[in-house]
Amino acid sequence: MPQIPIIMPQLGESIAEAAITSLHVQPGDLVKADQDLIEVETNKATMNVASPCAGRVENLTALVGESYPVGTVLGYLEVTREEAHRIGLDVSPAGEATREAEAAAVKQAEAGPRKGVQPTVRGLPVPANSAGASYMSPRMKARLNELGLRASDLSGIAGSGAAGRVTVEDLEHFIASLEQQKLTKASTMRVAVADAMRRSWTRPIAMVSLPFCLDPLLAHRKTFVHKPGPALYALRALAMGLAENSAPGGRLIGNQIVHPSAIDIAFAVEAHDGVLVPVIRHADRKPLKDLIQPYADLVELARERKIPAEATGDSIATVTNYGTFGLMLATPIPLPEQTLVLGLGAGRKVPGWDEQKQTFVPILEANLTLSFDHRVLDGGAAGRLLNRVADLLTHPEQL
Repeated sequence: MPQIPIIMPQLGESIAEAAITSLHVQPGDLVKADQDLIEVETNKATMNVASPCAGRVENLTALVGESYPVGTVLGYLEVTREEAHRIGLDVSPAGEATREAEAAAVKQAEAGPRKGVQPTVRGLPVPANSAGASYMSPRMKARLNELGLRASDLSGIAGSGAAGRVTVEDLEHFIASLEQQKLTKASTMRVAVADAMRRSWTRPIAMVSLPFCLDPLLAHRKTFVHKPGPALYALRALAMGLAENSAPGGRLIGNQIVHPSAIDIAFAVEAHDGVLVPVIRHADRKPLKDLIQPYADLVELARERKIPAEATGDSIATVTNYGTFGLMLATPIPLPEQTLVLGLGAGRKVPGWDEQKQTFVPILEANLTLSFDHRVLDGGAAGRLLNRVADLLTHPEQL
C-alpha cells in the first residue's frame, strides 16, 4: 500500500520551525482525515499537525522536545491507493506515492532533526560596550553560529582584544564558566520575546505618562453582567483615539509615514514563560459591550497557547495592564512591527479636587503610559493621544 509523509506544515506567516510537545497517535493507529496527530509549539502558540487523509500510522520519526523546520517529514501514513489519488498523489506500480514535494521532504527527513534551527525572528546585534561586539571576525561569527548564540549574547563578556573587542578565546572562557552555574533551557516563547525586544530596541523609544481617575470606569463596569476589565476599556479608548487620527499608529518606512489600514489592537496576556498578544480586529468599529465576550475568549485561548491564526499579527498597537502586578508605573516596549504600546498601572487612593464641594476628596487614581517610536511622533502628538484616551476612560459611557 502507498505511504505518504506527515510533513511539518507552515503554521503561520513568519513561522520557520516548531517544537514537538506531544504525540497524539502511535504507530499502528488508524486515523481519519484532518485528525490531530502531533502537538507542536511555535513562538506564538500551541498548534496541531493534522492527518492529510485517512490511513494507518506506519511510523513517527518526530521526537518530543525536538524542533523541526517547516517541510520536515515527521512520520508516514499507510493509505489506500484510492485515498492517495483523492489527495492528488500519483502511485507507482510498486505502490509508492511519488511527487517532487515528497522527494524533497524525504531527503530532508533522512538528514535527521536539525539542531540549532535559526530563530524565527532575528534581531540586530546589541554591542557589548563601545566597541566590544561592534566588530566580529569571521572566526567569531562561525563559532557563534556553531553554538547557536547571537552577537547580543556577548554583552556579558569582558573583551580582552583591541579596544575591548571580544575574542574567540574570551568567548570560550565564558562558555566554560557557564558550565559551573545553574542553567535552564529557555522556552521557544522566551527566545521569541527576546528576539522581538532586540529588534524593538534598535529604535528610539520614548514614553509619556498621565494619571487619570478610575472611579467612573469602575462604576460603569458594574452595569454589565460580565464585567469588562480596565484593559479592555483602555483598548477600546485607544482604538477610538487612533480612529480619529491614525498617524500616531503609523510606521516610518523610508521617508514616509504609512498609516494603518485598520485599527487592529493587541493586548498582552501572561502565559507560561512569556507573553502572548492576541489581536482584536477593527476595535474602533465595535462598542465596548460587543468586545467583552471576544476579549474573554481570546484571553482563555492565549493562556492555553491556542490563539487562532486570524487573531495574531498585523496589529498597530498593544495594550498592557501591568497594574495587575501591583506596578504603578512601567516602561513597556512596543513590538517591532508596532509604534505604540499603552500601559495601565495599579490604582491607589489619592486626594482629588472636587469643584462642586470646593475641597479635596479621596479618589482612585491610576497612571496611563504611552511608549512610542520617537521617529514617528513627538511628545506633543503622544501627549494629545494619551489625553484623549484618558478623557474617554473618565467618560466610559462614550465607549
